[in-house]
Amino acid sequence: MKIGSTLIEAVRGNIVTMEFDAIVNAANSSLLGGGGVDGAIHRAAGPDLVHECRLLGGCKTGQAKTTKGYRLPAEHIIHTVGPVWRGGGNGEPELLASCYRQSLERAVEVGARTVGIPAISTGIFGYPLDRAAEVAVESIAGFLEERTDCFERIALVCFDDDAKSAFDTALEEY
Repeated sequence: MKIGSTLIEAVRGNIVTMEFDAIVNAANSSLLGGGGVDGAIHRAAGPDLVHECRLLGGCKTGQAKTTKGYRLPAEHIIHTVGPVWRGGGNGEPELLASCYRQSLERAVEVGARTVGIPAISTGIFGYPLDRAAEVAVESIAGFLEERTDCFERIALVCFDDDAKSAFDTALEEY
């Protein structure tokens, strides 16, 4: 899908090995590493990432903060804290949408033209894949409709076929 000059696509792969100007980390509020994509990013980036993250003082749900990419192919890491799924009636869609908008704002601030974004909140935070994909695509598209030509490419990086299928469907239905 294209909005303005930006290609938005779902790709299957490992976000820590892919080349982007910036990648988004589905972090926990401490920003000090954890499981899933967060742990993989911290391991791949190396120990300097934890040191920089300590200086940031954590991050609130729906917000985003930026660090260097260290040993990753990406120059920047944008850490965002997604909501824990509690049934959808506790502001989860709004908080997840904020994660995507805030992450794109940080990407613009650092001059990133290509951005890789994982399926935020769909791992241990339990957000249903199909609902998360809809929020992601709507949030990204809404951002790009207001701010055209900020990016060349935004890739929704999916770790498995189920996630890729959910994000492909959301892109097709938008």
